[in-house]
Amino acid sequence: MERHNLTHISDFYLMHFSEDPDLQPLLFGLFLSMYLVTVLGNLLIILAVSSDSHLHTPMYFFLSNLSFTDICLSSSTIPKMIVDILNHGRVISYVECLTQTSLFVLFGCMDDMLLTVMAYDRFVAICHPLHYAVIMNPHRCVLLVLLLVFVSILESQVHNLAALQVSCFKDVEIASFFCDPSQLLNLSCSDTLLKNIVTYMVGILFGIFPMSGIIFSYYKIVSAFLKISSSGGRYKAFSTCGSHLSVVCLFYGTSLGTYLGSNTSYMPIKGMVASLMYTLVTPMLNPFIYSLRNRDISSTMKRLHFWKT
Repeated sequence: MERHNLTHISDFYLMHFSEDPDLQPLLFGLFLSMYLVTVLGNLLIILAVSSDSHLHTPMYFFLSNLSFTDICLSSSTIPKMIVDILNHGRVISYVECLTQTSLFVLFGCMDDMLLTVMAYDRFVAICHPLHYAVIMNPHRCVLLVLLLVFVSILESQVHNLAALQVSCFKDVEIASFFCDPSQLLNLSCSDTLLKNIVTYMVGILFGIFPMSGIIFSYYKIVSAFLKISSSGGRYKAFSTCGSHLSVVCLFYGTSLGTYLGSNTSYMPIKGMVASLMYTLVTPMLNPFIYSLRNRDISSTMKRLHFWKT
């Protein structure tokens, strides 16, 4: 491929799910409706948690933060895609691309870390119930959220610095519907050392560290389940983890599949579908999962008259 000097590049070109003009109105309506459901559903979760004093607990505090992060994660990519479908556009400027990449990494990392913190919260609640109020006190919960925000901002800035070090690109075509950080770095024709460092750092922060925390938490939770003699007690204990476990499987099943895939076997359309799953579908399903599987959230929705009885 022809190498392009960075100083002469002002735009990149994104991919579409389909170039068929007849499908554009359908895709526009589908993605717009899914995005609106995502925003509305997560806003309702935030409203329910903030309006009901019975939900002012660490678990729901983290859930409301997860809903806010899901809104921001979807908003960092989906509105641009919807506008491009409507205007039949593919162009994104270099500055817009870096901005979108930065926001995507920021909120993606926050989403990832919040799922880990929520697993830790369930571990403390089930394995150390007598000390739960002391360990997960409001001050510590706020500190945990501030810490993960700091780590997410740091990770986002590392990506920006890595992108700014790129002196030339092999192409200006990004094989995704947004400025995917991994795809952007793959276009670099510079030394691969920087790309490898960033890739391994993302793998540790996004994958190994959070997943290790979640696996350890659920290992301890399952061990605690086995010590409960009654089946009713086991069901009651596990019911508090079912919603979180479902969201974890959805998020990691799609995001890790995208970023751990081999570049040589990478297929753009499959990568775009996987990216759509964790940037739009998973954030859209989270409110339904927590509402349908959680009696406290569901009853609060009913009292607010947002949920049909």
